[in-house]
Amino acid sequence: MDEKMIRDTAHILVQKKPWIVLTGAGISTESGIPDFRSPGTGLWENVDPMEILSVRTLREDPRTFYRLGLSVLLRFRDAAPNLAHHILARWEREGLTNGVITQNIDDLHRRAGSKRVLEIHGHLRSFLCEQCGSDTPTTEVEKQVKSRVPPLCGCGGLLRPRVVLFGDMLPPVFQEAEELARCHPLMVIGSSLQVSPANFLPSLAPVLGVINREPTSFDQRAVFVLRQSAAETLTALDKFVKELV
Repeated sequence: MDEKMIRDTAHILVQKKPWIVLTGAGISTESGIPDFRSPGTGLWENVDPMEILSVRTLREDPRTFYRLGLSVLLRFRDAAPNLAHHILARWEREGLTNGVITQNIDDLHRRAGSKRVLEIHGHLRSFLCEQCGSDTPTTEVEKQVKSRVPPLCGCGGLLRPRVVLFGDMLPPVFQEAEELARCHPLMVIGSSLQVSPANFLPSLAPVLGVINREPTSFDQRAVFVLRQSAAETLTALDKFVKELV
């Protein structure tokens, strides 16, 4: 890793603070969660997500949704936050960042200690009743699906995960994410910026930085581009940030 580039980037981070961070699957791969598209390891290598994890399948074929789709979703739940998540949580406490917009549903930012987390694709902490709107803990739903599919709320309504499925509208929190992106420098970490409409957010930011292993379509617009893993890069940046603040 180029030390001068890291030092120069740390200066930009401090000069332009506070940043909003947009994270994708790449920040969680070091927690043991495979990303979606990497050949041979991506979650969607053997499953068609647009078929299994769709609103249509939930409604028309709930057995397939809960037998196949749920097992894919729950792979996120047992992972632990890695260094990148912990560094971002501390940067928020220290004022270098002002929150995280995440495409991930793994809850790792919150578990690492981040306070302002906008989960634009939802989360797996609970399931929503489509009839009465109440929440049921995910652990209770897991017990239900062992003997009954689809799982039902006490009122008789269908329970669905609080994640954005294919065919869903994004939750209202996305509007808040748009406002944050317009008003703050935006640091993208671990996202290929291929998923719409999250990939619209960098176009709103007054200043943009990118940390991602692979090139993105926004690299030419960014004031810095670092193509290493999230944890490795943030650890290196943190060393110089500490010297500057």
